Amino acid sequence: MGSAFRFLATATLGSTVVMALILMATAVPADARFSTSRAAEIYTGLVADTAVGGYDPVAYFTAGKAIPGSVDITLQHDGVMWRFASESNRDAFAADPVRYAPQFGGYCAFAIAQGSIAKGDPEAWSIVDGKLYLNYDARIKATWLKDAKNLIAKGEKNWPAALERS
Repeated sequence: MGSAFRFLATATLGSTVVMALILMATAVPADARFSTSRAAEIYTGLVADTAVGGYDPVAYFTAGKAIPGSVDITLQHDGVMWRFASESNRDAFAADPVRYAPQFGGYCAFAIAQGSIAKGDPEAWSIVDGKLYLNYDARIKATWLKDAKNLIAKGEKNWPAALERS
């Protein structure tokens, strides 16, 4: 089954509710977890060698939703393939990849804040202060959004060292 890691998330709804979440380390390919290359800093576990699970990273900003990219409109950046829904989105990304690429390489922002790694789901996304963040799933996203600013700060302290620890 592979090694697993655990972390606890707390949510307040009048009283403190503790949710135990077990995310399997097998959700992230072994080569992505232990490689020290720049490409390993970008999660590509959903679609081989492709960032953001093949979704268009620019569309989150321009269309306000997750839109799958086309296999015919791509760009190689930081050692992985990026897909786009339009040529104009590809050109926008090429001009300013730091603006559009997901933070923490597209790994789950909540997990990075905990010092661990987990897959980032392109459908569980948020834009906070003009930056794109992915989370493991909709439930983790909801928990993360309750304290996003604090968790982003924690994640920034843990990134990219969390890759080496996991």
